[in-house]
Amino acid sequence: MATWFECKVKYDKMTEDGSQKTVTEPYLVDALSFTEAEARITEEITPFISGEFKVTAVKRTNTAEIFWKEGGDKWYKVKVNFCTIDEKTGKEKKTPNYMMVQAIDFKDAYDVFMEGMKGTMADFEISQIVETMIMDVYQADLSGAPKNKE
Repeated sequence: MATWFECKVKYDKMTEDGSQKTVTEPYLVDALSFTEAEARITEEITPFISGEFKVTAVKRTNTAEIFWKEGGDKWYKVKVNFCTIDEKTGKEKKTPNYMMVQAIDFKDAYDVFMEGMKGTMADFEISQIVETMIMDVYQADLSGAPKNKE
């Protein structure tokens, strides 16, 4: 199971009008530790940023799974509650999980999520879908080499 870290990167970005603006952008990285997450994001974004940049924050996220969509340019966080029955009390128990979905818009995020959940035996309900500020998601492949699943 992947461990996802949100890494914030601060750098000077050229705006459409030609001026420079300092921005801080969040990225999601699959890594084993905080140190590896910082090294991975540095390696991944170096080719795309001219000039200096700084990794200003690295934090572990509660992301359980990623749903990819070719051509999706936004990232949505889906809070899903898995419903189970407590055998001792007979009461329904809801366990929250958070998934990231790559999509074009809100409706597409819902559709991509539902397609990804096809065949799931567990009962679940979606309690929230929120567009995030995540710029990109970097997943490690099985060989350990960095891989972006765009």
